[in-house]
Amino acid sequence: MASKKQSQEQVIAGFQELRQQQRQIVGKVSDIEMDMKEHELVIETLKEVDENRRCFRLVGGVLVERTVKDVLPALVNNKEQMGKVVENLNKSLEQKGLEINKYRETHNLKIKGEESKEPEKQGHGQDTSKAGGVLVAKNS
Repeated sequence: MASKKQSQEQVIAGFQELRQQQRQIVGKVSDIEMDMKEHELVIETLKEVDENRRCFRLVGGVLVERTVKDVLPALVNNKEQMGKVVENLNKSLEQKGLEINKYRETHNLKIKGEESKEPEKQGHGQDTSKAGGVLVAKNS
C-alpha cells in the first residue's frame, strides 16, 4: 500500500512539474510581449525624429551613442526576432498542453473543479445544456 501511495505522489509530482513548465513558458511569452510593446513604442517615436539626431541605446549594460538611422533598423529587427520567439514559445505551450492532457488521461487525473461539474452534467442529461444552466421543472 505504501508503494501505491508513493506512486500516486510521484504521479502528482509529475503533473505539477508539467504545470510548472507550462507556467514558465507563459511567463516568458508575457515578458517578451511586453518588450515587444516597448520596442513598438520606441520605434513609433523614432520614426517622427530626424534620422541624423543623436540617441542613446543600452547595449549589454553600456549606454552607447548612435544616430536614429543606426538604431531604428536594429530595433525593428529585434522586434521581428522577438515575434518569432513568441511564435515558437506559443507552439511549445500548445505542445505542453497536449502533453499535460495526455498525462492526465494516462494517469486518470481529475481536477477538483472539474469533478464537481461532471456529475451535474451526467445527472441532468441534456436538460441543462438546452436550458443554458437554468433549472427548469418538467411538470408545472
